[in-house]
Amino acid sequence: MYYIVTGAAGFVGSNLVKALNERGEHDIIAVDNLRNADKFRNLADCEIADYLDKEDFLKKLQDGFFDGLVNAVLHQGACSNTMETDGRYMMDNNYQYSLELLNYCQNEEIPFLYASSASVYGGGKTFKESRECEAPLNVYAYSKFLFDQVVRRRWHKRNAQIVGLRYFNVYGPREQHKGRMASVAYHLFNQYRAAGKVKLFEGCDGYANGGQLRDFISVEDAVKVNMYFLDNPHKSGIFNLGTGQAQSFNDVAAATVNALRNAEAKPALNLAELQQQGLIEYIPFPEALRGKYQSYTQANIGALRNSGYAEPFLNVEQGVARYVEQMLKTA
Repeated sequence: MYYIVTGAAGFVGSNLVKALNERGEHDIIAVDNLRNADKFRNLADCEIADYLDKEDFLKKLQDGFFDGLVNAVLHQGACSNTMETDGRYMMDNNYQYSLELLNYCQNEEIPFLYASSASVYGGGKTFKESRECEAPLNVYAYSKFLFDQVVRRRWHKRNAQIVGLRYFNVYGPREQHKGRMASVAYHLFNQYRAAGKVKLFEGCDGYANGGQLRDFISVEDAVKVNMYFLDNPHKSGIFNLGTGQAQSFNDVAAATVNALRNAEAKPALNLAELQQQGLIEYIPFPEALRGKYQSYTQANIGALRNSGYAEPFLNVEQGVARYVEQMLKTA
């Protein structure tokens, strides 16, 4: 029996494959599209039974090749570029692909865990898993939103586990292939090592320079939540996956710089000191992002906690320090 992980060479997907390996699971079908060939590096230290291109995988699925052979599907495969403007591509890759997998898993009574996104909330201030809080600002967010609506409409007819996880701002190992879509922590790490300082956007939407707030969550914690639902196939739902605590981009910058300073045996500095010494620099807010940018996100994790998940989450200071340490080992 196999675990199928789509988007397996991507950020969250490869971390899920590694987590399954750490549980002793090697019968894993890794599905992805390796047009970005460098993503293979994310799977180089993982054990899998087979790799399939997305198109080959879908054909085998339609032909019944996997019938009776699947333990669960962890669906992370999607276009995650929030600036993508090709709506047809986005809807085919994110919506139709997900719909086909949902139909298959329900027909075969297979647990289906999939990646939704906090982007469905748009510019709102309430991040609760209910329709009135949802107002996507771009086609990426709309593709995720629309699939969540399908899941809701089919909710009472489901015959196997369905779990949608609305990822907030995830950071951590195995994201280096994402380019500009990689996390703030990743970019700040590289900026500091290259120039001895980091850059953040100036304030917008009433926030001070670097003061925009996001719910930053370590990929370690994101994986733990996935494993929790995999271990509890009787639990279903659409859940926010964040820490429940918003922190500023300044916090991420301070955590990154101080973790790097610690590696150089230099003392930690507070935000004011980092600013005074020119270690944090602010650049104009991009016009292209105005009206499409979430200046504040904070997951309401009540539904997740009510499902029984009780593990604590790493805050920015803890998670970023661990991430920096890992990046330094492989730099």
